[in-house]
Amino acid sequence: MKNIIGGRVREARHKIKPKITQTDLLARLAIRGVLMESTSISKIESYKRPVTDIELVAIADSLNVSILWLLHRT
Repeated sequence: MKNIIGGRVREARHKIKPKITQTDLLARLAIRGVLMESTSISKIESYKRPVTDIELVAIADSLNVSILWLLHRT
């Protein structure tokens, strides 16, 4: 396992109505200046790719969740 937020990223994407696709999330991250490969979200959600602190903040902002929630701390 290379990160602890993978399941929460997937959960948050599916909770939002309408659901956010992985491609949609990549676009939201790009708007925030975080550019990722097209397979990055899939790798994050399957715990195969580490996440930097900058990416963590951008993912939380993009999904409208707290960093603590992504980290299983709330």
